[in-house]
Amino acid sequence: MDNQKDIYNIGEDVCSINLIHEKSVENAKKALLTEDVYTDLSDTFRIFGNPTRLKIMSLLAVEDLCVCDISEALSMSQSAVSHQLRTLRGQNLVKFKKEGKQARYSLSDRHVVEILKIGIEHVLE
Repeated sequence: MDNQKDIYNIGEDVCSINLIHEKSVENAKKALLTEDVYTDLSDTFRIFGNPTRLKIMSLLAVEDLCVCDISEALSMSQSAVSHQLRTLRGQNLVKFKKEGKQARYSLSDRHVVEILKIGIEHVLE
């Protein structure tokens, strides 16, 4: 309970003196990216905010799968899985390759795997 009190103790989170460290602020500001980059990043992280999409990405981190396989693994309808895959494709987090009449999905690149892996590690700490 004491930790919870500390979370809401705003007094410790503000400066008791108003001293701007100009060199530190200047260095920090140089690291800022464009507004468009932060908007795109925010959109990407929003996609990671859905448990179903996270499950799909976790499956695809193991092996490329078709909609039927994902649907079976998650006990979901193919329609629901397809909807989530469209959302993931829209943010360039998954890609697909046609194999005859079948489409096999995979994660777009190693960055997606790393984001997922780091997020899971953080939650399990």
